Amino acid sequence: MKQPRRHMRTKHKYRCEASSPEAVVQLIAASYLRYGYYWYVTGKIPDGKPPEAVDQKLIAKYGIDVSEWQRSKRRKSGLANSHYLRHGQWFILMLTEGHHAIRSPTSAGGEGEQLKDCRRIPIRFAGYSISYRRSGVAQSGGRPVKWHAHVRLDSATYAAMKAHYEAIAVHRTPENLATEFAKITYSRYAPIRRQLLNILRRVNKHRKRQSLATLPYAVLNLHRSSVKVYVDTTTPVDSIQACRKAGDR
Repeated sequence: MKQPRRHMRTKHKYRCEASSPEAVVQLIAASYLRYGYYWYVTGKIPDGKPPEAVDQKLIAKYGIDVSEWQRSKRRKSGLANSHYLRHGQWFILMLTEGHHAIRSPTSAGGEGEQLKDCRRIPIRFAGYSISYRRSGVAQSGGRPVKWHAHVRLDSATYAAMKAHYEAIAVHRTPENLATEFAKITYSRYAPIRRQLLNILRRVNKHRKRQSLATLPYAVLNLHRSSVKVYVDTTTPVDSIQACRKAGDR
């Protein structure tokens, strides 16, 4: 009698190289923070050192390339799980609650940095500031307050952008200003939308004083779309699935 064919499970390579700064932010905000990866340490790979070699070293050193089943088992045993993500020379190690080698004073990839809690100290990367905050809305029935990822432009980036657009507010045509606003590539998370709207209001305020035509909100393109997460991702659908699978369920 012919025996049924057994399906062999193939282990997928742990993907860690993000396709863009926006992909880094998307994965951290949509997945890692949602599943309790609040602690982090960042670092920069020295020029001339192969990033792929550092990837393999850190992933192996901290046992990051494990299955979802192993992550679940570790969580139930009171052990922490970790993730590693890199874009260019910059990288971040993120950690959940529990014991882990990264928490050793001499760890953190040899970078000599202390683990930080993004609920207190935001992750700053490529002009973004990423944190995990309370919703600010009291829950009925004594339920715990909800938390959510908060993505905004960091203070230095926001101040520089605001100063730039105010400086050119009355010296450019509406068409030219619209082109300038179109150059803003930051993902339109709610806090960033509010920051951009504030900049546009200030620009229009300056233009009104000079009796110049104001700009509509449409120049900001406030819609946010998902981006490909990893460099080997080929479809937008993959990015959404990757975000859902990357965290600890």
